[in-house]
Amino acid sequence: MVVGVFNVNIPRIPLFSPSPLRKQSRAPFISIKASLESSNSQTSTKEEEIPGSVSSSSSAATTFAPPPDFKAPEPKRFAVRPDKTWEIAGAALALFFRFGTGVFVSGYSASIVSENEIPPGQYSLELRGSKVKETSKIGPRPEKPIEIYEFEGCPFCRKVREIVAVLDLDVLFYPCPKNGPNFRPKVDEMGGKQQFPYMVDPNTGIAMYESDEIIKYLVETYGDGSVPFMLSLGLLTTLTAGFAMIGRMGRGNSYTPSKLPPKPLEIWAYEGSPFCKIVREVLVELELPHIQRSCARGSPKRQILYERVGHFQVPFLEDPNTGVQMFESAEIVEYLKATYAQ
Repeated sequence: MVVGVFNVNIPRIPLFSPSPLRKQSRAPFISIKASLESSNSQTSTKEEEIPGSVSSSSSAATTFAPPPDFKAPEPKRFAVRPDKTWEIAGAALALFFRFGTGVFVSGYSASIVSENEIPPGQYSLELRGSKVKETSKIGPRPEKPIEIYEFEGCPFCRKVREIVAVLDLDVLFYPCPKNGPNFRPKVDEMGGKQQFPYMVDPNTGIAMYESDEIIKYLVETYGDGSVPFMLSLGLLTTLTAGFAMIGRMGRGNSYTPSKLPPKPLEIWAYEGSPFCKIVREVLVELELPHIQRSCARGSPKRQILYERVGHFQVPFLEDPNTGVQMFESAEIVEYLKATYAQ
């Protein structure tokens, strides 16, 4: 029996009409790559062990292992470690300034149903003896992850990360912090200037700068062509994206010397989560390439992770270089620093 029903519809207002996109030339380069097996779920992954960029020779010679006596923590649902309270609170300010953009997948709707309407083994959010049934409408899935060169502290980059969450796309992020030795120079080689974000779609051969053009391209190629309202406001969108970073000002901007791994890390996360944000800040500062499995509310990938590990919570890190798999943002940050910082 249905206990109650409510619908949450995220408004999407078209800003651009479809227009042809020019294919930009790409300079040849060596990079860390990850290829996907053809799968509608976007989650069957085979990483190619291709050494990466400037520090490729030292990276290949380095052996990566978890910190001594490392043990993955047990996941604690909705818990904040006391020493991280202010960090999470600062990261959560973005939800206010951006009105939750990046929290929901396109076409998201939810209804409260009785427990017996959700089959055993199906992920759902429990709510006072009832459960929340969530649905969304996602577009065509790319066979290979979109590649995006960006950094956490950039409001233009945030706009693109938000549309990635809305479209439920898997992305191979190449972090480009200030003074980063690896991927900032690669953007210069490929596009002719160090400007961010820079997107490469290996599925179509399209490469481009400019956040609004990237958003337009992604919604036309992998969505329904409509730009979400909060991403369609021009200068106001950029200003509020900048205000969203006030609580974490300066984090995720500058390079911390690190050891570049031979394979990209994999993180299950989404832009609207403050817990995910503090982990991405460190991934960017350490210039660690990572595949982000986007899983905002309404994402079918929530069920995939739930089936794999028997629990859904983000962020969830998988490190193919050490074999580590773990929940808990505070402990993930400590692990990344202990394993990759020089």
